[in-house]
Amino acid sequence: MADATIHGHAYARVGLLGNPSDGYFGRTLSFVLNDFSVQVILEESSSIRIEPGPRDFESYESVDHLADSVRRLGYYGGTRLLMATVKVFHDYCEIQDCALGNRNFTARYESTIPRQVGLAGSSAIVTATLRALMKFYEVDIPKEIQPGLILSAEVDELGIAAGLQDRVAQVYEGLVYMDFSEHLICSQGHGNYEPLDPALLPGMYVAYHTRPTKDSGQIHGDLRARWSDGDLTVTRTLEQIAALADEGREAIQEGDHERLSELIDMNFNLRSDIMAIDDGDRAMIEAVRRLGVSAKLTGSGGAIVGVCNDDGKRAEIKGALSGMSARVLKPTIGQRSTE
Repeated sequence: MADATIHGHAYARVGLLGNPSDGYFGRTLSFVLNDFSVQVILEESSSIRIEPGPRDFESYESVDHLADSVRRLGYYGGTRLLMATVKVFHDYCEIQDCALGNRNFTARYESTIPRQVGLAGSSAIVTATLRALMKFYEVDIPKEIQPGLILSAEVDELGIAAGLQDRVAQVYEGLVYMDFSEHLICSQGHGNYEPLDPALLPGMYVAYHTRPTKDSGQIHGDLRARWSDGDLTVTRTLEQIAALADEGREAIQEGDHERLSELIDMNFNLRSDIMAIDDGDRAMIEAVRRLGVSAKLTGSGGAIVGVCNDDGKRAEIKGALSGMSARVLKPTIGQRSTE
């Protein structure tokens, strides 16, 4: 029998190249950022209980506080993510004829991932919950299947606009190349996911706003509509962005750090051709590029990433962003998961 108390974890995600093509049958390169994480704890109990997390307020300082919380977290905050994951896990086990027995649990989560800055905090909660459920009920779900279940909890259960990239990165961890080509998704139900050695990466930096920005659903809504309508500018640009992931994989494997920097800049420039860029995000990127350092968004907005092999240059980045309510760090990139 499994232990009475179970812990599941997941880390923040950084989209290195190819995003946002993952939601459009593209290819991406991503790594997990071990500096920020989510932990979900399940403790055996007499009934199923989902406890509010640190960001799930039950009382508010003012009407403004309540309205801001709903805008940023929805009406159920992080607890809705746990509930949706339990539902998807249950349905998967039912289809697989895998009995869960009569064990119940109380679940709670803790997160250090900055919210709504493009570091995949929501999918990390779902990933950590799925891992905890698998351990608690001693259910083995193939790794390539897990990202689709995590995505289903967010998209199908909660109506959150999302793609597979974040979930694949958080399941596999380390540095991952992902191919979401339509023929793969349709023929096998998932893409092809290739773990790469994180040690091949050059020195990097990540910078992020300390104040939350827009959620990814708001940002991607117009792009999805245009893509669905067959907008040629959108479809061609997304294919160009996807191709950057292929070139980036090659550059990383060959140790061509200069080329990797060029591809990072190209990714942002192409994205800017088809998507609106937040003024604060653009200001961060332009400030870093003036220092001769590459920069692109890590996700939907709020955080940027680039190549930076020099600690002195990283200090210059901190100085350049000091007046923008931004934090700069040298990312800790862990090895891939064995779970």
